[in-house]
Amino acid sequence: MTEASNPLLQPSELPYGLPDYRAIRPEHYLPAFEAAFAEHLHEISRITMVRSMPTFENTIEAIERSGELLDRVAHAFYTVSSADATPEIQAVDEQLAPLMAAHNDAVTLDGALYWRVQQVHAHLAELDLDDEQRYLVERHHREMTHAGAALDDEAKARLTALNQQLSTLGTTFERNLLNDTNDLAVVFESADELAGLSTGELSAASRSAAERGLDGKFIVSLPLFTGPPHLAQLRERESRRRIMDASRARASRDNANDNRPVLREIVRLRAERAALLGYDSHAAYVTADETAGTPEAVERMLRELAAPSARNARAERDALQTIVDETENTPFTVEAHDWAFYTEKVRTARYDIDTSALRPWFEAERVLQDGVFFAATALYGVTFSERHDLVAYHPGARVFEVHNADGSDLGLYVLDLYTRDSKRGGAWMNPIVSQSRLRGTLPVVVNNLNVPLPGDGEPTLLTLDEVTTLFHEFGHALHGLFAVVTYPHFAGTNVFRDFVEFPSQVNEMWILWPEVLDNYARHHETGEPLDPAIVERLRATETFNQGHDTSEYLAAAWLDQAWHRVGPEADVADVAAFEAAALADIGLGDPVVPTRYSSTYFAHVFSGGYSAGYYSYIWSEVLDADTVDWFRENGGLTRENGDRFRARLLGVGGSRNPLDAYRDFRGRDAEIAPLLKRRGLDA
Repeated sequence: MTEASNPLLQPSELPYGLPDYRAIRPEHYLPAFEAAFAEHLHEISRITMVRSMPTFENTIEAIERSGELLDRVAHAFYTVSSADATPEIQAVDEQLAPLMAAHNDAVTLDGALYWRVQQVHAHLAELDLDDEQRYLVERHHREMTHAGAALDDEAKARLTALNQQLSTLGTTFERNLLNDTNDLAVVFESADELAGLSTGELSAASRSAAERGLDGKFIVSLPLFTGPPHLAQLRERESRRRIMDASRARASRDNANDNRPVLREIVRLRAERAALLGYDSHAAYVTADETAGTPEAVERMLRELAAPSARNARAERDALQTIVDETENTPFTVEAHDWAFYTEKVRTARYDIDTSALRPWFEAERVLQDGVFFAATALYGVTFSERHDLVAYHPGARVFEVHNADGSDLGLYVLDLYTRDSKRGGAWMNPIVSQSRLRGTLPVVVNNLNVPLPGDGEPTLLTLDEVTTLFHEFGHALHGLFAVVTYPHFAGTNVFRDFVEFPSQVNEMWILWPEVLDNYARHHETGEPLDPAIVERLRATETFNQGHDTSEYLAAAWLDQAWHRVGPEADVADVAAFEAAALADIGLGDPVVPTRYSSTYFAHVFSGGYSAGYYSYIWSEVLDADTVDWFRENGGLTRENGDRFRARLLGVGGSRNPLDAYRDFRGRDAEIAPLLKRRGLDA
C-alpha cells in the first residue's frame, strides 16, 4: 500500500479536518500507525539531537509540534474501535495495543528528551513565558517523571514490558466484555413476558431479535452498568430476574470471554508497575497526579458518604418491602431485580408520578434540538446546524456544525445515539480532532450513547435517565468544543481525571430548568407541554432513591480503590470473594443494592481510563453541586453566566490547574454542603 493510496496519511480535505471515513478501510489503519510512529520518533530525534542548550522553543514547543500525524490517525481509529468494533477493527486493535504502548514509552521514557525537559524546568523562573507556557513546562516535567523517565535502563525495560502487557490485557478485557454482553442479551419468546414495556420498547426489542435472525422473538440488550433500565417497567418478576442475572454474569462464566483471569493479571501488573515507580500501590500512583493527591483522601470521602448512603438505602428497601407485602397476593422478599420496579410504585404512591409514563414527552430529536442545543444557545450563544453532506464513521452518526454567537466557526459535533452489537456499552465523549492554535485546528467531538433503535416509523422516546445521559455527555462535548488553547497537550478535556466529570455534571442542571424543560418536554403526538404539577413533583423527587443510587456508585468506586490498593505479591484467587470482602469493609455489601459495576464488567477501570479513578464522579460532584448553587444565585440561564463559565472554566481546557480555574470562576473553594443536600445525606 502506497502513502498516496492511504487516506489516513494525508490531511483530510473535509471541513474541520473530519477524517474521510468513506475512503478509510480497516486495512488502512495499521500501515498508517506504522508510518505515524516512524515520523513521530524522527521528530523526537531531531529535538534530542539539537546541539544548543534546551529552550522552551527548541524543546517544549517542539514536543508539542511533533506527533501530529499520529494524533490524527489515533483519533480516527479509536473513535471507530469503541463505537463500531467490527471483527476487522477488533483484530487491528489487538495488534495495535502493544505497539502503541511501546511507542508511547519510547517517547515518554527517552532519556535524552527527559534531560532537555529537565533543563528547561530547572530554569523556569528565568524564562519569559506566559502562564500557559509555564504550566506546559511544569506538566511535561511532572508527567515524564511520573511515567518513569528518571528510572535506570533496566527498570525502564521492565516498565516498557509491563505497559505493553497491560495494553494488550485492556484490549482483551474490552473484547471479552463486548462479546459476552452480546451473547447474554436476553431472548424472550413473546411480548407477554415483556408486559409493561411501551410499544416503542417492544418494537426495539423485536428489531434486535430480527437483526439476529430471530423473527417473532424479542431481545433485551444489556447496558454497561448492573441494573438495566427495563427492570423499572417489567411486570413479570421472572423476566426481571433473567435480565438481572444475565447482566451480573457478564464475563464471569468460565468461557472464552471470562474476564476474571484477565483482571487479576491487570491488577498484579499494575501493582508491580507502581512499585517499580516508587509507589505503594497503583491507587497511590494514580492519585499522586490528580487533585485528590492520595488514596487516603479518596477513602476519607468515600467512607464519609458510605454510612449515611447505606442507612438511607436500608430505609428505602423497607419501603419497597412494605409495598410488596401490601400489594402482592404472595408476598416475597425484595431482591435486586425487584428494586427498580417497586421503586416506581413507591414513587407513584408518594409523589403521584411514574417516570416511565413520561417518555412520550421526551422524544429524542426534540430533546436534542429544543433541550440540549437550546440550553447551549441560551447560555453561550452557539448554534448548531446539521451537515448532511458530511459522513461520519457509521451511518447512524450525525454531524452538526457549530458556530459562535458572532457567526465564527467553532467546530463539529457528532452524535451517535443508538446501540448496536459493534458498539461498546455505556456513553462517552471523545475528540476526533482537538483544537490547537499551534496546529491551526478546530475541534471535532463525538457523543456516543446506547439508546435502543425503535422499529421503522416509531419515534425514539427517551427515559428520564437517557435524557440525563444526553445532557451529561453533551457537557463533555461543550468542554471539548470550548477549550481554546495554544498547545495540543491542553486541548479539550485533557484535564485531571478527577476533574473531567465536573463540566458534564454541571450541564445536567438544565434538564429541569423551567425555560429549558418547557421548550423540549412536549408530547410527541399532541405537542402538549408536561403538566407543571408533574414538573413540581419531579423536582420534589430529586433526593428520592438517592440511598440506593449513591450506595451502588460508592460501592463501585470503593471496589476500584480496593483492587488498586493491593500489592504486587497479593494473590487474589477468588474475584467474587474479593469483591464481597471489599464491599463489606466499607459497609456496602447489601445484595439487594449491588455495586453499579462488578469487576468482570467494570470497563471504566480495566479497559478505560479510570483505573483507581472511578471516585472522580463524586469528587467532581462537590464542584458541580456548588456550581449549580452559583447559577441559581446569579440568575440561572443567562449569557452573562454562560460566558463567565465558558471563559474561566470550560475555555481554559487543561492549561491551568483545575482548582485554580474553579477558584477564579467561583471566587472561593467549593463547599461540600450542596452535594450532601442533593443526595439527601445532610440529615
